[in-house]
Amino acid sequence: MAGQRLVVEGRVSAVSFLLGVSVFFLPILSNRYTDLGPGLLGSTGGRIILTVFIAVLNGLLLLLYRGHLYQVAIRAAFLGFAFGCGILVGISQSQWRHFGWYVCSLSFFHYSEYLITAVNNPKSLSLDSFLLNHSLEYTLAAISSWVEFTIEKTICPDLKELTWLSMIGLMMVLFGEALRKSAMLTAGSNFNHIVQNEKSETHTLVTSGVYSWFRHPSYVGWFYWSIGTQVLLCNPICLVGYTLASWRFFRERVEEEEYSLIHFFGEQYIDYKRNVPTGLPFINGVKIEP
Repeated sequence: MAGQRLVVEGRVSAVSFLLGVSVFFLPILSNRYTDLGPGLLGSTGGRIILTVFIAVLNGLLLLLYRGHLYQVAIRAAFLGFAFGCGILVGISQSQWRHFGWYVCSLSFFHYSEYLITAVNNPKSLSLDSFLLNHSLEYTLAAISSWVEFTIEKTICPDLKELTWLSMIGLMMVLFGEALRKSAMLTAGSNFNHIVQNEKSETHTLVTSGVYSWFRHPSYVGWFYWSIGTQVLLCNPICLVGYTLASWRFFRERVEEEEYSLIHFFGEQYIDYKRNVPTGLPFINGVKIEP
């Protein structure tokens, strides 16, 4: 059953994501590649084209899928659409191109969380695996970064044209994304978005690959991905806020998870903990008496 779910839901999400990404090809039809930002995405005609595209895409998904599969498809298609639009803006000469890079980073992060879960641990797969409803705080943080970018772009546009700084942010995002997904793939079915309080029969302690570098590589990746998005956007206020909020979140998350891991694996985990750092700055995890 789990294997069948992987095939069906993973395929549905992949097809739907690619259908959403196909928005990238609309400028070919509208002859607007000479001015991608204001051309397709900013003009009245461009908005009409996008509206029709979204309506057709949703109609196609309704014809193809029903119930839970439609819910999977519409989320994947939305993320694919955002990714495609992000590419269009990111490769243009628009002053919003750095925001386009950010949109690509954000949408791919959420889609790949679902896809990797489908590949690695289909038993735990759900709509929550997209992490679109991660928490109210996460949503507010994202909105805050968009608001800051827009306000600062209006009153201080030169601040958002620091391409060298945005490139550093993009490198941080790519590093964080690669590390997190490597951790998920290495952990396999041992990885779960929810901290487990009970050990399953198949749960093993993973210490190889990126887990030989850090005890919590998925958190390290997410930490630097999160901060990198704000460097990419040149958002000084949210950069400080994201750094502090992410650090506090992962400090508490690491301690919660390590209590469970010590309970599951005992001395095996304690020895691993002594030899491998968390990878997160100034976060050591649960204190162990010598």
